[in-house]
Amino acid sequence: MFLTISTTGTPERPATDLGFLLHKHPENAQAFSTSYGTAHVLYPEASAERCTAALLLEVDPVALVRRGKGKGKTGAPDAALAQYVNDRPYAASSLLAVALSTVFSSALRGVCKARPERAEEPLPLRVEVPALPARGGPDLVRSLFEPLGWTVHVEPVALDAQFPEWGDSRYVQLVLEGELRLAEALRHLYVLLPVLDDAKHYWVSADEVDKLLRAGEGWLAGHPEQKLITSRYLSRRWSLTRQAMERLELVRLAEADDTAVEEIDNAVDEQADTEERPVPLAVRRREAILAALRASGAARVLDLGCGQGQLVQELLKDVRFTEIVGVDVSVRALTIASRRLKLDRMGERQASRVRLFQGSLAYTDKRLKGYDAAVLSEVVEHLDLPRLPALEYAVFGSARPRTVLVTTPNVEYNVRWETLPAGHVRHGDHRFEWTRAEFREWAERVAARHGYQVRYEPVGPDDPEVGPPTQMAVFTLAAPDTTTTTTTTITTTEKEAKAA
Repeated sequence: MFLTISTTGTPERPATDLGFLLHKHPENAQAFSTSYGTAHVLYPEASAERCTAALLLEVDPVALVRRGKGKGKTGAPDAALAQYVNDRPYAASSLLAVALSTVFSSALRGVCKARPERAEEPLPLRVEVPALPARGGPDLVRSLFEPLGWTVHVEPVALDAQFPEWGDSRYVQLVLEGELRLAEALRHLYVLLPVLDDAKHYWVSADEVDKLLRAGEGWLAGHPEQKLITSRYLSRRWSLTRQAMERLELVRLAEADDTAVEEIDNAVDEQADTEERPVPLAVRRREAILAALRASGAARVLDLGCGQGQLVQELLKDVRFTEIVGVDVSVRALTIASRRLKLDRMGERQASRVRLFQGSLAYTDKRLKGYDAAVLSEVVEHLDLPRLPALEYAVFGSARPRTVLVTTPNVEYNVRWETLPAGHVRHGDHRFEWTRAEFREWAERVAARHGYQVRYEPVGPDDPEVGPPTQMAVFTLAAPDTTTTTTTTITTTEKEAKAA
């Protein structure tokens, strides 16, 4: 099994920086033991103008049989022989993908202490795979790699060069060219090599979903062939595929750029007198949330769907909030939030007040229990309506904070924005936007079902005809004697959440 990665450079930015990025010195030929053989890393060429790193994987067929999944059936000699006589030592597959992640683990994560600036830069890359199984042919190869920014050169390999009439085999020669970060390129290969082969040499368990989402961060959620990639990577195990697809959908929604939302929120500014510009709606929303939290007496607060950490940042400024937890499904958003908050430079006392962690609001989570208040600011409208019962139970039925604040756009107010076409929602990722009556109907139902009382507050200018631009519901956990009547309903909701 063989793969090469090449780049070009200049005397000022030499191509041999590839050695720093891969953490493998160009002057050395190195060997690494794996479960199925030996991986070799060497550099056929290394100059300031051009540098090529090669990964050669020597597979031990006996080790593959002993450690791999599946054995030949008794009494079936052909199947038994196929374990030893196959294409695994020669054609790129999940074996090569695992070798990539093992040998280039730091590069895969984008870590390079010696040249950190180069790790963040796109490089002119050329990747060559001489023998790649492609179940789906050259067209599928192009449909997988071209949306990621690669220029794809793919040639089918004939079954037998001496007998062209026999047609093409399922193997192709692949060359990829493009300007990408090295870590991105390696993650693409790690996921898509076994996807094209449509087979894995090991048993696919639940932790493969996490591996797929880590390697697919930043590109898989928006890939046009997401469903095929997910299904094949997880060996067509439906339960795992469905779980991965649900999480990818949540990631796609969560990674909607917050600035795009605020552009719509702040469009009202363009209609105002330039001498006295109003406070942006996003700021007013945070002010309303902070006022409601202070009035509730909450000290330990959850920001559910915290995005890039704007609300967490405001909460940290008020010492009455002693513990602040930001939760988001998007690792990218949490990384941006961490930078915004400067967690790595924060003093020990301040840092002890804040935590960020990844989680999905579609599932119950023990980590969310025991808090005074939870905030769902501009979150619910990003979910499909059939998914709302799951969120409702996870927050109101399982976590059960004393106070829950929910803000969401008021669709009636949209007519006041000249820049928003009629019939359009405020953001492309909004699955719906409620009228005031629809929001109250939902809130009253949730409150009754889970033993809360609810009141409503306008956020932004309260127009006498269409109401405020943002509507906020403040849920307060009812007295203990009033919650006992909700037991049956909560059980029903839990079933709805699981069904969703």
